[in-house]
Amino acid sequence: MSHYPLLAVLVSLLAAGAILLSDRRPNVREAWTFVAAAVKFLLVVSMLPTVLAGGVIEATYAELLPGWSLHLRADLFGLIFALLAAGLWILTSIYSVGYMRAGHYTHQTGYFASFAVCLSATMGIAFAGNLITFFLFYEMLTLATYPLVVHDRTEEAVAAGRKYLAYTLGAGQLLLLAIVAIAVLAPGAAFQPGGFLMGKAPLGVLGLVFVLGLIGVGAKAAIMPLHSWLPAAMVAPTPVSALLHAVAVVKAGTFGCLRLVHYVFGVDLLRAMGADTVLAVAAALTILLASVRALGEQNLKRRLAYSTVSQLSYIVLGAALGSTAAVAGAMFHIVAHGFMKITLFFCAGAIYVKTHKLEIPDLAGLGRQMPITFGAFTLGALGLAGTPLFVGFISKWNLGMGALQSGQAVFLAVFVASGILNFAYFFPIVYTAFFGRPGQAMRFDEVGAALWAPLAATAVVSLILGIYPNAGLQFYHLAWSAAESVMAGAGQALAGGGTP
Repeated sequence: MSHYPLLAVLVSLLAAGAILLSDRRPNVREAWTFVAAAVKFLLVVSMLPTVLAGGVIEATYAELLPGWSLHLRADLFGLIFALLAAGLWILTSIYSVGYMRAGHYTHQTGYFASFAVCLSATMGIAFAGNLITFFLFYEMLTLATYPLVVHDRTEEAVAAGRKYLAYTLGAGQLLLLAIVAIAVLAPGAAFQPGGFLMGKAPLGVLGLVFVLGLIGVGAKAAIMPLHSWLPAAMVAPTPVSALLHAVAVVKAGTFGCLRLVHYVFGVDLLRAMGADTVLAVAAALTILLASVRALGEQNLKRRLAYSTVSQLSYIVLGAALGSTAAVAGAMFHIVAHGFMKITLFFCAGAIYVKTHKLEIPDLAGLGRQMPITFGAFTLGALGLAGTPLFVGFISKWNLGMGALQSGQAVFLAVFVASGILNFAYFFPIVYTAFFGRPGQAMRFDEVGAALWAPLAATAVVSLILGIYPNAGLQFYHLAWSAAESVMAGAGQALAGGGTP
């Protein structure tokens, strides 16, 4: 199975070529998308038994830098991200076909091809075994997403695309500087639970390298003040917004943050540098400030965008807290947020396709006319607010317990305050939709099955994983096993690296 990670990367890349060749045959073009999504998912799922049993699946290919090869490796943490992306691509593909056809969008061939390349890059990020491999696919994802952001070709879309590239490519160059420095300090090092830089250089030097790397991944993770590209990118079609917020781009940033903290530096080294506190404070401020900012947004997609900025920093804060429960909660929140937030964006897209309305006051009464869409929205909102019996409660409970484990109860207060703010900015939407009085006598009905079925499915999964967090693909077990391996590796790194 050593080449399965490579096959998971290549299948959608090959599909992108086939999609481009099928430009004049829409049904064939869409069939390639579905076939590639299904094959990718089966490839990733086939690796699950080996990884759950404590094994890894890896292979190295061409040498990219002296001592550093293209190294693909399926481990516990990488498989979490890969399973989430592969599973949600199937649902997003169904939704995209319905959305693009209902909206009569142009440039659909380029849209589906770019989507496929994005998923190829996402798999590469998930299965990267070292920093140079991670960087290669990380930048590939940036470039592949740009055509999706500017899809409408309007002046606003082009401006948003420029902003997106300025933030992500600029930050990527700082990440590259950090990687070059790490290559000098630890030539050929692969990702290692607990990190591998302990004792490799003075703390001041390692601290500077960490800052460069953190900015590099922090732009995609939308840590304030590196976040403003994300609300601007809401001009893209809604399935692209779902990709940005739930599956690929921002999750690549938070995934990279966890890799950097726990597989390159290690929590003990961060504590010795004082970087854990700085990172935790930055994440906490982002959680609260973005939540307050969401309260002031009257456009549905922009409110969801600021919600994403806040929710992503739950993951970053969990990484900084550095206890087993916090790290497990952070890893599981990648999954929890993925299902909940894609539900909300799918709902926003369904609302727009049917009504061309996205201003929150204009949604009055639509909940009674589109009960499936707004019912799913309500479930997603409940989950993101951390309501018991929803998947968001599981991840946030672990993050809160992790704050107590690490002796930093103040951050538990941040999680509680954020949950209250979540209710404050989500439930006026729900109330308006179900109990508001429409401003004009217009009657709408539910969207077609290609749109409502995916959003209903992700909403139901959010509920199932809240009750049985190990149901199906055992995301919860993977998260805890990965967190335990990280903390065990941190102890070994401290013993082997000496006093930092």
